Amino acid sequence: MKKFLPVLAALALVPIGAEAHPHIFVETALKVIASESGQLQAVEVTWAYDEFYSLLIFENLDLDSDFDGELTAEELAKLKGFDMQWSDGFDGDTYLTRNGEALVLSDGEHLVTSVSQGRITTRHRRTLAQPVAADGVVFKAYDPTYYTAYTLNRGLEVTGGCTGEASPPDLNAAYDKVEELLYAMPTAQAELAYPEVGEAFADTVRLSCDA
Repeated sequence: MKKFLPVLAALALVPIGAEAHPHIFVETALKVIASESGQLQAVEVTWAYDEFYSLLIFENLDLDSDFDGELTAEELAKLKGFDMQWSDGFDGDTYLTRNGEALVLSDGEHLVTSVSQGRITTRHRRTLAQPVAADGVVFKAYDPTYYTAYTLNRGLEVTGGCTGEASPPDLNAAYDKVEELLYAMPTAQAELAYPEVGEAFADTVRLSCDA
């Protein structure tokens, strides 16, 4: 489950169970910011939420009273940063590694929030605690519990003379993993603690840079 503190009440409206994942669908874009020398400095992440989840947010924050799928300037101001108030321990569903080691990112910095045709889209920036060579960095966006499903289908941009190659997940292998883990635990336990399979469903971006 995405751990946004202001919207837990909205999420509570949706039943949670071993056979009901995922509940939230997010179309994602990624901008990788690297220096001309090929040092990875930051990433900007765009999240475009599905219509149903957007509706839950509208209802929870008392927005879009005329139900036209658009917000006034005042309503947009109220919505700004709604998904940046993360609970302790939440990694922002954004994971970067290099040579198998996790890279430390800052908390999300809100950049843009917009609403169009009933869907919320936000963009935020996260900087690296310590810039590293971008070449060989691997990016994945996923919710470990697979309550939220991310799809990298809104664009990939890489600066600093570097490029990124995106590859989709092996869905057959991912679903096999789900069945294997679910069958390995009692039904009651699976309903309370769905196995962490989100990474298996994640798109993978690999960065490479000119020497």
